[in-house]
Amino acid sequence: MIESWRWYGPFDKITLPEIAQTGATGIVTALHEIPYGEVWPRATIAARHAEIRAAGFDWVVVESLPIHERIKRGDGDLSALFANYRQSMANLAAEGVTTICYNFMPVLDWTRTDLAAPVARGGSCLRFEASKMAAFELYMLGRAEAEADYTPEALQKAAIWHQQASASDKATLLHSIMSGLPGAYDRYDIAGLKAALQGYDGLDQDALRANYTRFLQEVVPAAEDLGIKLCVHPDDPPRDILGLPRIVSDAEDIRFILNAVDSPANGLTFCTGSLGANPANDLPAMAREFAGRTHFAHLRNVRKDPDGSFEEAAHLEGDTDMVAVLAAFLAADRAIPYRPDHGHELLDDAARGTHPGYPLVGRLRGLAELRGVIAGLGHLARAESGRA
Repeated sequence: MIESWRWYGPFDKITLPEIAQTGATGIVTALHEIPYGEVWPRATIAARHAEIRAAGFDWVVVESLPIHERIKRGDGDLSALFANYRQSMANLAAEGVTTICYNFMPVLDWTRTDLAAPVARGGSCLRFEASKMAAFELYMLGRAEAEADYTPEALQKAAIWHQQASASDKATLLHSIMSGLPGAYDRYDIAGLKAALQGYDGLDQDALRANYTRFLQEVVPAAEDLGIKLCVHPDDPPRDILGLPRIVSDAEDIRFILNAVDSPANGLTFCTGSLGANPANDLPAMAREFAGRTHFAHLRNVRKDPDGSFEEAAHLEGDTDMVAVLAAFLAADRAIPYRPDHGHELLDDAARGTHPGYPLVGRLRGLAELRGVIAGLGHLARAESGRA
Protein backbone atom coordinates (compact mmCIF):
# COMPACT_ATOMS: atom_id res chain seq x y z
CA MET A 1 0.00 0.00 0.00
CA ILE A 2 1.19 3.51 -0.84
CA GLU A 3 1.23 6.08 1.97
CA SER A 4 -0.32 9.34 0.81
CA TRP A 5 -1.58 12.63 2.20
CA ARG A 6 -4.37 14.92 1.09
CA TRP A 7 -3.17 18.41 0.22
CA TYR A 8 -5.42 21.30 -0.81
CA GLY A 9 -2.75 23.02 -2.88
CA PRO A 10 -2.69 26.82 -2.56
CA PHE A 11 -5.68 26.69 -0.20
CA ASP A 12 -3.88 24.47 2.35
CA LYS A 13 -2.36 25.77 5.60
CA ILE A 14 -0.07 22.71 5.65
CA THR A 15 2.92 22.96 3.33
CA LEU A 16 4.55 20.27 1.22
CA PRO A 17 7.79 20.45 3.29
CA GLU A 18 5.71 19.79 6.41
CA ILE A 19 3.98 16.86 4.73
CA ALA A 20 7.41 15.45 3.82
CA GLN A 21 8.12 15.09 7.53
CA THR A 22 5.13 12.73 7.93
CA GLY A 23 6.87 10.09 5.82
CA ALA A 24 4.12 9.93 3.21
CA THR A 25 5.35 9.60 -0.36
CA GLY A 26 2.20 10.32 -2.37
CA ILE A 27 0.06 13.44 -2.63
CA VAL A 28 -3.70 13.37 -3.10
CA THR A 29 -5.00 16.66 -4.44
CA ALA A 30 -7.14 18.42 -7.04
CA LEU A 31 -7.48 21.69 -8.90
CA HIS A 32 -10.07 23.00 -6.47
CA GLU A 33 -10.01 26.45 -8.02
CA ILE A 34 -11.61 25.25 -11.29
CA PRO A 35 -15.43 25.39 -11.32
CA TYR A 36 -17.36 22.15 -11.65
CA GLY A 37 -17.91 21.08 -15.23
CA GLU A 38 -15.01 23.02 -16.78
CA VAL A 39 -11.99 21.36 -18.40
CA TRP A 40 -8.84 21.05 -16.32
CA PRO A 41 -6.15 22.55 -18.59
CA ARG A 42 -3.13 20.36 -19.20
CA ALA A 43 -0.75 23.24 -18.46
CA THR A 44 -2.35 23.81 -15.05
CA ILE A 45 -2.14 20.10 -14.26
CA ALA A 46 1.51 20.04 -15.34
CA ALA A 47 2.37 23.02 -13.14
CA ARG A 48 0.74 21.47 -10.07
CA HIS A 49 2.43 18.11 -10.72
CA ALA A 50 5.81 19.83 -11.13
CA GLU A 51 5.34 21.58 -7.79
CA ILE A 52 4.53 18.26 -6.13
CA ARG A 53 7.50 16.49 -7.72
CA ALA A 54 9.87 19.30 -6.76
CA ALA A 55 8.91 18.67 -3.12
CA GLY A 56 9.85 14.98 -3.44
CA PHE A 57 6.38 13.48 -3.94
CA ASP A 58 4.29 12.01 -6.72
CA TRP A 59 0.69 12.99 -7.41
CA VAL A 60 -0.87 9.57 -6.88
CA VAL A 61 -4.63 10.33 -6.78
CA VAL A 62 -6.88 13.14 -7.95
CA GLU A 63 -9.44 13.87 -5.27
CA SER A 64 -11.70 14.90 -6.72
CA LEU A 65 -12.55 15.48 -10.37
CA PRO A 66 -16.07 16.63 -9.49
CA ILE A 67 -19.24 15.74 -11.38
CA HIS A 68 -21.55 18.59 -12.25
CA GLU A 69 -24.95 18.58 -10.54
CA ARG A 70 -26.69 18.55 -13.91
CA ILE A 71 -25.19 15.12 -14.63
CA LYS A 72 -26.46 13.84 -11.31
CA ARG A 73 -29.93 15.22 -12.05
CA GLY A 74 -29.89 14.06 -15.69
CA ASP A 75 -30.74 17.63 -16.62
CA GLY A 76 -30.96 18.50 -20.34
CA ASP A 77 -28.26 18.10 -22.98
CA LEU A 78 -25.21 16.81 -21.10
CA SER A 79 -22.94 16.15 -24.08
CA ALA A 80 -20.67 19.14 -23.38
CA LEU A 81 -20.27 18.21 -19.71
CA PHE A 82 -19.39 14.60 -20.56
CA ALA A 83 -16.93 15.81 -23.21
CA ASN A 84 -15.31 18.17 -20.70
CA TYR A 85 -14.95 15.36 -18.16
CA ARG A 86 -13.31 13.10 -20.74
CA GLN A 87 -10.96 15.90 -21.80
CA SER A 88 -9.95 16.53 -18.18
CA MET A 89 -9.21 12.82 -17.82
CA ALA A 90 -7.11 12.92 -21.00
CA ASN A 91 -5.16 15.93 -19.73
CA LEU A 92 -4.49 14.24 -16.40
CA ALA A 93 -3.36 11.03 -18.08
CA ALA A 94 -1.04 12.99 -20.38
CA GLU A 95 0.68 14.33 -17.25
CA GLY A 96 0.95 10.91 -15.61
CA VAL A 97 -1.94 11.19 -13.13
CA THR A 98 -4.11 8.12 -13.62
CA THR A 99 -6.20 7.48 -10.48
CA ILE A 100 -9.30 9.66 -10.09
CA CYS A 101 -11.52 9.67 -7.01
CA TYR A 102 -14.98 11.24 -7.33
CA ASN A 103 -18.39 10.98 -5.70
CA PHE A 104 -22.01 10.92 -6.85
CA MET A 105 -23.60 12.52 -3.77
CA PRO A 106 -26.26 15.07 -4.72
CA VAL A 107 -25.71 18.69 -3.56
CA LEU A 108 -23.48 17.98 -0.53
CA ASP A 109 -20.36 15.88 0.01
CA TRP A 110 -19.58 14.67 3.55
CA THR A 111 -21.97 16.10 6.12
CA ARG A 112 -21.32 16.81 9.80
CA THR A 113 -23.20 18.85 12.40
CA ASP A 114 -20.20 19.51 14.69
CA LEU A 115 -16.68 20.35 13.54
CA ALA A 116 -15.08 20.40 17.00
CA ALA A 117 -16.83 17.85 19.23
CA PRO A 118 -14.71 17.23 22.35
CA VAL A 119 -12.64 14.04 22.63
CA ALA A 120 -12.33 12.38 26.05
CA ARG A 121 -8.59 12.93 26.60
CA GLY A 122 -8.38 16.27 24.83
CA GLY A 123 -8.67 17.51 21.29
CA SER A 124 -11.76 17.49 19.09
CA CYS A 125 -13.34 15.49 16.28
CA LEU A 126 -16.00 15.75 13.60
CA ARG A 127 -19.45 14.53 14.64
CA PHE A 128 -22.81 13.86 12.99
CA GLU A 129 -25.53 14.43 15.59
CA ALA A 130 -28.81 13.00 14.34
CA SER A 131 -30.92 15.31 16.50
CA LYS A 132 -29.15 18.44 15.19
CA MET A 133 -29.53 17.25 11.61
CA ALA A 134 -33.22 16.62 12.27
CA ALA A 135 -33.55 20.13 13.73
CA PHE A 136 -31.85 21.56 10.67
CA GLU A 137 -34.13 19.71 8.26
CA LEU A 138 -37.38 20.23 10.15
CA TYR A 139 -37.03 23.73 11.56
CA MET A 140 -34.39 25.55 9.52
CA LEU A 141 -35.22 24.11 6.09
CA GLY A 142 -38.89 23.48 6.88
CA ARG A 143 -38.83 19.97 5.40
CA ALA A 144 -41.72 18.41 7.33
CA GLU A 145 -41.34 15.01 5.65
CA ALA A 146 -37.91 14.66 7.30
CA GLU A 147 -39.69 13.47 10.43
CA ALA A 148 -39.89 9.99 8.90
CA ASP A 149 -36.08 9.83 8.60
CA TYR A 150 -35.22 10.04 12.31
CA THR A 151 -35.84 8.07 15.49
CA PRO A 152 -38.34 9.35 18.07
CA GLU A 153 -35.42 10.06 20.41
CA ALA A 154 -33.66 12.18 17.79
CA LEU A 155 -36.87 14.06 17.00
CA GLN A 156 -37.49 14.86 20.65
CA LYS A 157 -33.95 16.17 21.07
CA ALA A 158 -34.30 18.14 17.83
CA ALA A 159 -37.33 20.01 19.15
CA ILE A 160 -35.52 20.88 22.37
CA TRP A 161 -32.41 22.03 20.49
CA HIS A 162 -34.49 24.24 18.19
CA GLN A 163 -36.29 25.84 21.13
CA GLN A 164 -33.04 26.63 22.91
CA ALA A 165 -30.79 27.47 19.94
CA SER A 166 -29.68 31.03 19.40
CA ALA A 167 -29.18 32.65 16.00
CA SER A 168 -25.48 32.03 16.46
CA ASP A 169 -26.09 28.33 17.17
CA LYS A 170 -28.10 28.03 13.98
CA ALA A 171 -25.46 29.84 11.94
CA THR A 172 -22.80 27.51 13.34
CA LEU A 173 -24.88 24.47 12.43
CA LEU A 174 -25.34 25.71 8.86
CA HIS A 175 -21.59 26.39 8.58
CA SER A 176 -20.78 22.89 9.84
CA ILE A 177 -23.13 21.23 7.36
CA MET A 178 -21.70 23.28 4.47
CA SER A 179 -18.08 22.54 5.37
CA GLY A 180 -17.95 19.21 3.53
CA LEU A 181 -17.78 20.89 0.12
CA PRO A 182 -14.06 20.67 -0.76
CA GLY A 183 -14.07 22.30 -4.15
CA ALA A 184 -17.14 24.53 -4.02
CA TYR A 185 -15.94 27.47 -1.99
CA ASP A 186 -19.25 29.29 -2.38
CA ARG A 187 -21.35 27.80 0.41
CA TYR A 188 -25.13 27.70 0.42
CA ASP A 189 -27.27 29.81 2.71
CA ILE A 190 -30.68 28.45 3.65
CA ALA A 191 -32.37 29.95 0.58
CA GLY A 192 -29.61 28.70 -1.71
CA LEU A 193 -29.76 25.21 -0.24
CA LYS A 194 -33.53 25.08 -0.66
CA ALA A 195 -33.12 26.06 -4.31
CA ALA A 196 -30.45 23.41 -4.85
CA LEU A 197 -32.68 20.76 -3.28
CA GLN A 198 -35.64 21.75 -5.46
CA GLY A 199 -33.62 20.71 -8.49
CA TYR A 200 -33.87 17.13 -7.22
CA ASP A 201 -37.63 17.14 -6.59
CA GLY A 202 -39.09 13.82 -7.68
CA LEU A 203 -35.71 12.17 -8.29
CA ASP A 204 -35.65 8.84 -6.47
CA GLN A 205 -32.97 6.19 -6.02
CA ASP A 206 -33.77 4.42 -9.29
CA ALA A 207 -33.53 7.67 -11.27
CA LEU A 208 -30.25 8.63 -9.62
CA ARG A 209 -28.87 5.16 -10.35
CA ALA A 210 -29.89 5.56 -13.99
CA ASN A 211 -28.13 8.93 -14.19
CA TYR A 212 -25.03 7.43 -12.58
CA THR A 213 -25.05 4.49 -15.00
CA ARG A 214 -25.21 6.94 -17.88
CA PHE A 215 -22.17 8.79 -16.50
CA LEU A 216 -20.23 5.55 -16.26
CA GLN A 217 -21.18 4.57 -19.80
CA GLU A 218 -19.96 7.96 -21.03
CA VAL A 219 -16.59 8.04 -19.27
CA VAL A 220 -15.40 4.50 -18.46
CA PRO A 221 -14.52 3.57 -22.08
CA ALA A 222 -12.35 6.71 -22.27
CA ALA A 223 -10.77 5.80 -18.93
CA GLU A 224 -9.91 2.36 -20.31
CA ASP A 225 -8.24 3.90 -23.36
CA LEU A 226 -6.29 6.36 -21.20
CA GLY A 227 -5.18 3.83 -18.57
CA ILE A 228 -7.14 5.69 -15.90
CA LYS A 229 -8.67 4.08 -12.81
CA LEU A 230 -11.88 5.75 -11.64
CA CYS A 231 -12.88 5.12 -8.02
CA VAL A 232 -16.17 6.28 -6.55
CA HIS A 233 -16.25 7.48 -2.95
CA PRO A 234 -19.10 6.17 -0.76
CA ASP A 235 -21.85 8.36 0.61
CA ASP A 236 -21.05 10.18 3.84
CA PRO A 237 -23.15 9.63 5.85
CA PRO A 238 -24.35 6.42 4.16
CA ARG A 239 -28.04 7.30 4.41
CA ASP A 240 -30.56 9.55 2.70
CA ILE A 241 -30.44 13.13 3.99
CA LEU A 242 -32.26 16.34 3.06
CA GLY A 243 -34.70 14.24 1.05
CA LEU A 244 -31.90 13.27 -1.35
CA PRO A 245 -31.33 9.63 -2.32
CA ARG A 246 -27.93 8.10 -1.64
CA ILE A 247 -26.78 5.22 -3.85
CA VAL A 248 -23.23 4.35 -2.69
CA SER A 249 -23.90 3.30 0.91
CA ASP A 250 -23.57 -0.48 1.24
CA ALA A 251 -22.33 -3.65 -0.43
CA GLU A 252 -25.43 -3.98 -2.62
CA ASP A 253 -24.92 -0.45 -3.95
CA ILE A 254 -21.27 -1.12 -4.70
CA ARG A 255 -22.05 -4.35 -6.53
CA PHE A 256 -24.60 -2.49 -8.66
CA ILE A 257 -22.04 0.19 -9.57
CA LEU A 258 -19.22 -2.21 -10.40
CA ASN A 259 -21.56 -4.34 -12.51
CA ALA A 260 -23.19 -1.37 -14.27
CA VAL A 261 -20.04 -1.04 -16.38
CA ASP A 262 -17.95 -4.09 -15.57
CA SER A 263 -14.44 -2.83 -16.16
CA PRO A 264 -11.24 -2.59 -14.08
CA ALA A 265 -11.37 1.15 -14.84
CA ASN A 266 -14.63 1.38 -12.87
CA GLY A 267 -13.58 0.97 -9.26
CA LEU A 268 -14.04 1.99 -5.65
CA THR A 269 -12.54 4.34 -3.10
CA PHE A 270 -12.90 2.19 0.01
CA CYS A 271 -13.64 4.69 2.79
CA THR A 272 -13.79 2.93 6.15
CA GLY A 273 -15.27 6.02 7.78
CA SER A 274 -18.15 6.50 5.36
CA LEU A 275 -19.01 2.83 5.07
CA GLY A 276 -18.38 2.30 8.78
CA ALA A 277 -21.15 4.73 9.73
CA ASN A 278 -23.72 2.25 8.37
CA PRO A 279 -24.41 -0.32 11.13
CA ALA A 280 -25.33 -2.96 8.52
CA ASN A 281 -21.93 -2.86 6.80
CA ASP A 282 -19.37 -5.59 7.60
CA LEU A 283 -16.21 -3.75 6.57
CA PRO A 284 -13.70 -6.63 6.71
CA ALA A 285 -16.02 -8.73 4.55
CA MET A 286 -16.53 -5.82 2.15
CA ALA A 287 -12.78 -5.22 1.96
CA ARG A 288 -12.25 -8.88 1.04
CA GLU A 289 -15.01 -8.76 -1.58
CA PHE A 290 -14.02 -5.50 -3.23
CA ALA A 291 -10.22 -5.42 -2.81
CA GLY A 292 -9.71 -6.32 -6.46
CA ARG A 293 -11.66 -3.24 -7.60
CA THR A 294 -10.44 -0.88 -4.87
CA HIS A 295 -8.09 1.70 -6.38
CA PHE A 296 -7.81 4.02 -3.37
CA ALA A 297 -8.48 3.76 0.37
CA HIS A 298 -9.52 6.30 3.00
CA LEU A 299 -8.74 4.91 6.43
CA ARG A 300 -10.42 6.28 9.54
CA ASN A 301 -12.73 5.01 12.24
CA VAL A 302 -16.15 5.89 13.62
CA ARG A 303 -18.08 5.34 16.81
CA LYS A 304 -21.84 4.99 16.28
CA ASP A 305 -24.83 5.71 18.52
CA PRO A 306 -28.21 3.91 18.36
CA ASP A 307 -30.08 7.02 17.16
CA GLY A 308 -28.00 7.30 13.96
CA SER A 309 -25.41 9.70 15.33
CA PHE A 310 -21.72 8.97 14.94
CA GLU A 311 -18.37 10.61 15.52
CA GLU A 312 -14.90 10.11 14.16
CA ALA A 313 -12.82 7.99 16.51
CA ALA A 314 -9.06 7.56 16.55
CA HIS A 315 -7.89 5.49 13.59
CA LEU A 316 -7.44 2.24 15.55
CA GLU A 317 -10.39 2.79 17.88
CA GLY A 318 -14.13 2.94 17.20
CA ASP A 319 -16.40 0.28 15.72
CA THR A 320 -14.39 -0.78 12.67
CA ASP A 321 -11.80 -3.56 12.91
CA MET A 322 -9.11 -1.64 11.05
CA VAL A 323 -6.56 -4.44 11.41
CA ALA A 324 -8.89 -6.89 9.63
CA VAL A 325 -9.61 -4.36 6.87
CA LEU A 326 -5.91 -3.76 6.28
CA ALA A 327 -5.23 -7.50 6.31
CA ALA A 328 -7.79 -7.91 3.51
CA PHE A 329 -6.12 -5.28 1.36
CA LEU A 330 -2.62 -6.63 2.00
CA ALA A 331 -3.79 -10.13 1.05
CA ALA A 332 -4.93 -8.73 -2.30
CA ASP A 333 -1.29 -7.79 -2.98
CA ARG A 334 -2.09 -4.58 -4.85
CA ALA A 335 -0.35 -1.21 -4.67
CA ILE A 336 -3.36 0.69 -3.35
CA PRO A 337 -2.74 4.33 -2.37
CA TYR A 338 -4.22 5.10 1.02
CA ARG A 339 -4.36 8.11 3.24
CA PRO A 340 -5.19 8.72 6.89
CA ASP A 341 -8.63 10.17 6.38
CA HIS A 342 -9.57 13.02 8.68
CA GLY A 343 -8.13 13.08 12.16
CA HIS A 344 -8.68 14.57 15.59
CA GLU A 345 -7.50 18.11 16.19
CA LEU A 346 -4.70 17.60 18.71
CA LEU A 347 -2.15 19.83 20.43
CA ASP A 348 -1.77 23.00 18.33
CA ASP A 349 -3.88 21.79 15.40
CA ALA A 350 -6.80 24.10 16.18
CA ALA A 351 -4.61 27.19 15.88
CA ARG A 352 -3.66 26.38 12.28
CA GLY A 353 -7.12 26.87 10.81
CA THR A 354 -6.85 23.91 8.43
CA HIS A 355 -9.76 22.46 6.46
CA PRO A 356 -12.20 20.73 8.84
CA GLY A 357 -11.14 17.14 9.39
CA TYR A 358 -7.66 17.70 7.94
CA PRO A 359 -5.33 18.72 10.80
CA LEU A 360 -1.60 18.03 10.77
CA VAL A 361 -0.97 16.35 14.14
CA GLY A 362 -4.17 14.29 14.19
CA ARG A 363 -3.57 12.85 10.74
CA LEU A 364 0.12 12.30 11.51
CA ARG A 365 -0.95 10.21 14.50
CA GLY A 366 -3.33 8.25 12.27
CA LEU A 367 -0.69 7.66 9.60
CA ALA A 368 1.81 6.43 12.19
CA GLU A 369 -0.73 4.01 13.67
CA LEU A 370 -1.75 2.67 10.25
CA ARG A 371 1.90 2.35 9.21
CA GLY A 372 2.58 0.27 12.32
CA VAL A 373 -0.34 -2.07 11.64
CA ILE A 374 0.72 -2.55 8.03
CA ALA A 375 4.31 -3.24 9.06
CA GLY A 376 3.18 -5.75 11.68
CA LEU A 377 0.84 -7.55 9.28
CA GLY A 378 3.60 -7.70 6.70
CA HIS A 379 5.98 -9.22 9.23
CA LEU A 380 3.40 -11.87 10.17
CA ALA A 381 2.76 -12.70 6.52
CA ARG A 382 6.47 -13.17 5.85
CA ALA A 383 6.85 -15.32 8.92
CA GLU A 384 3.89 -17.49 7.86
CA SER A 385 5.35 -17.78 4.37
CA GLY A 386 8.68 -18.89 5.81
CA ARG A 387 7.03 -21.59 7.92
CA ALA A 388 5.14 -22.83 4.86
